[in-house]
Amino acid sequence: MDLSTYSHSFSLKNKISRLIWNFARLIIFRPFASRLFKTWRVLVLKCFGAKIDWSSHVYASVKVWAPWNLELGKNSSLGPKVDCYNQGKISIGDNTIISQKAYLCASTHDYTKKDFPLLLKPITIGNGVWIAADAFIAPGVSVENYAVVAARSVVIKDVEENSIVGGNPSKLIKFRSFE
Repeated sequence: MDLSTYSHSFSLKNKISRLIWNFARLIIFRPFASRLFKTWRVLVLKCFGAKIDWSSHVYASVKVWAPWNLELGKNSSLGPKVDCYNQGKISIGDNTIISQKAYLCASTHDYTKKDFPLLLKPITIGNGVWIAADAFIAPGVSVENYAVVAARSVVIKDVEENSIVGGNPSKLIKFRSFE
């Protein structure tokens, strides 16, 4: 492996956008932690290109790598200290909860090539999903509607609709049923 030849696909425009976003995040997003500023945080994310519904809730401690690669549906929530490492796109449906300290990672590297190129692999999370505390969602994973990912789980494969998964690596525990 020779990392001296490493290159990524990010343009100068992307680098400048990231620099501006990181500055804005520190000055006009993170300090406004009160629930009273819920709409303000949504507005800031929208100004940076996020497709996010006004009814959604994003905590001030959330880290979003690139708001322009984030979609968040109606009544959905990114809980305290969630990390959206979204070099690739992350799409989250309606009525979905991403609990505290969850890590969503939408990129990886091709370890089979000597220059270790960056690969952008989108994450799709459906409607009515609950990603519990401190879970890891790997690049390219799809979590289908109404699934539950247990706390501290490591999800490296797609999760079926209505399923409950947990563990490292995550495995099917059972299917979710509603009363």
